[in-house]
Amino acid sequence: MKVSKLLGERFKEAPKDCSIASHALMMRGGYMKYLSNGSYSLFMPAKRITRKIENIIREEMDRIDGQEVLMPVVMPSSIWEESGRYTSIGSEMARFKDRSGNNMVLGMTHEEAAVHLARDTAKSYADFPFMIYQIQTKFRDEPRCRGGLIRVREFTMKDAYSFHTSQEDLEQYYDLCYKAYERIFARAGAKNVIGVKSDSGMMGGKVSHEFMLLTEIGEDTLAICPECGYKANMEAAECVVENTAEEEAPLTKVHTPNAKTIDDLAKFLSIDDKKLCKAVVYQKNKDDAYVIVFVRGDLEVNETKLRNYLKEEIHPAFITLESGIVEGFIGPMNLPKDVTVVFDSSTKGLTNTVCGANEVDYHYAGFNIERDYGKVDYVDVAKIYEGAICPVCGKHSITISRGIEVGNIFQLGTKYTESMDMTYLDADGVAKHPIMGCYGIGVGRLAASICQESHDKFGPIWPMSIAPWQVEVCNLRRDNEKVNATADKLYDELTKAGVEVLYDDRDIRPGAMFADADLLGVPVRVVVSPKTCDRDVVEVSFRDKSFKADIAIDTAVEEITKLVKAELAKYDI
Repeated sequence: MKVSKLLGERFKEAPKDCSIASHALMMRGGYMKYLSNGSYSLFMPAKRITRKIENIIREEMDRIDGQEVLMPVVMPSSIWEESGRYTSIGSEMARFKDRSGNNMVLGMTHEEAAVHLARDTAKSYADFPFMIYQIQTKFRDEPRCRGGLIRVREFTMKDAYSFHTSQEDLEQYYDLCYKAYERIFARAGAKNVIGVKSDSGMMGGKVSHEFMLLTEIGEDTLAICPECGYKANMEAAECVVENTAEEEAPLTKVHTPNAKTIDDLAKFLSIDDKKLCKAVVYQKNKDDAYVIVFVRGDLEVNETKLRNYLKEEIHPAFITLESGIVEGFIGPMNLPKDVTVVFDSSTKGLTNTVCGANEVDYHYAGFNIERDYGKVDYVDVAKIYEGAICPVCGKHSITISRGIEVGNIFQLGTKYTESMDMTYLDADGVAKHPIMGCYGIGVGRLAASICQESHDKFGPIWPMSIAPWQVEVCNLRRDNEKVNATADKLYDELTKAGVEVLYDDRDIRPGAMFADADLLGVPVRVVVSPKTCDRDVVEVSFRDKSFKADIAIDTAVEEITKLVKAELAKYDI
C-alpha cells in the first residue's frame, strides 16, 4: 500500500474530547472517524488491525473445536421474551417495530439466538458437547461512551456459546476457553492482561471471569493479592475484616447533637470509625421500598453485591418524613416494619459498637447486634479496599488496580435452555436441559486497549502480530533517481517476499513523513535517503527503538524479511 493512495489524514492535534491516549492517537493517526455518539467508521489501518485480531481469535476458537456460525443482528422480540430479558434489560437494548408492527431488537448479545440456533437441532446426548461462535456486530445503547473504541454503542464482538450434558464437562471446557483466551491476548501482543473473578451481571450464571488489561485509565477496579495471586473485580471481591472481641457494655442512649455523619460522630465521641455501625439507605426501583444496609463505619457498600443479594435493582434513597426513617441517626432498632434490613459481614462480631437510635440527635453506645437486635444473617455487601485481608491467603495484602475489560467468560448453567425449553434426550431416555457456557471478546476494544498499553507520545507501537503493516519504507527524496529506484525496488521485492509493506512515496518533508510513520506505528521502518544510498545501505529501525542498523541494499530484502519473521515468532504461542 502506498501512503499517497491511503484514505485518511494524520493530524498534529487530537480533537478536544479525546482525553485518553489511545483515543487521541487513533483519531490523529487516521484510524477512525467519528460518526455519532459511540459510533465510528474505521479506515484501512484500523480495519487491518481488527482483521488480524479476528483471525487470531478464529484460530484459537477453531483450536478448541469451535464452529463458526453467524446469527442475525436484528432479532424478533419473541426469543427475548422467552428468556425473560426483553423486559428485564433496560434502555441499553434498542427496541423497534418492523413495517408489519412486529417487535424487534438489535442484538447486544446472542444467548437467545444461540439457543434458538441449537434448539431442535441438537436432540440427543450424542450431539453434545459442542461450541458455536461468531464475530458479529452488536449494538448497546451505552449511556456513557468514552475512550473512542474502548466504550462504544456499536461494536464488533466475538461471542461463543458452548452446550454440555454435565457440569463437569462444562467446567473442563471452561478451562480450555480460559487458556485459549490467555493465548489470544498473548498472541495479540497485550502484555498486561489478567483473568479475574467477576460478577455475572445480566448474563446470569454463578461462575464468571473477566480478562482485564491493567491500565490507570481502566473503568474497572480490581482487587489483587501479590502474595497468593488472588484476583477479582471489586464487584465480586469478598471483603474480609477482623473485629476485635470486646467486653460487652450496657446499651446506652447518648446525646449526639448534629452528629449526622460517620466523621462527625467519630469526632464527637472520640472513637475510631471501625467502632461505628453505619447505615446506608437505598430504595428498590420497582416500588421505592426502603432498604437499609448496616456496615462497619470505615467501609462502603458495594451496590453490585447488594443488587445480587436482593435480586432487584436499587437506587440511592430519598428519605421522606413519612417514611419513619430518621436521617442521620438511623439504627437497626425501632425501624418501620416495611424496611428491608441487611447486615454486612463486617458487622459480625461487633459487640460494643455505636449505632443510630432512630431519634434526632441520639445514638446508642454499647450496641450488640445479637443481644439487642436478635439473630441475623450476615451478607457480604461491602467494598474491598487497599490493604484489606485477602480472602484466600488471609494476609493484609490486597492492592487495588484499574483495568479495561477485554474479554469475559461465564458458566451460564441452564438459565437460557430452561427458559427457552431447549432439551435433549439423555442416554436413559429422559429429556434434560443442556448446560451452557458463554465466552466474549470485544475486537475493537482490544485493539484500542493494546494501543493504550503500547504507545509513546508520538503514536502507537503496534505489536508485529496485529500491526496494520509489518514494514514501512520511507522514501525521503522522490526527486533523487537512486533513492527513488531503491525505495521502489524494496517495496516491490518485499511485497513479493510476502512482507506487508506500507510505502510512503509522497514528496514531503522528512519530519512530516516520520511524524506520520510514528502515528501509523508500523513495527519496522526502512529509511531510504541520499545519505544512505551514497553508502549503499538503507537505515532499518524498530518503532519501539529496540533496534537500529544500516543494512546493505543488496541484502536488505532478505535481512528485513528475517527481522519480520523473528518478530512474528515471538507471538507464535
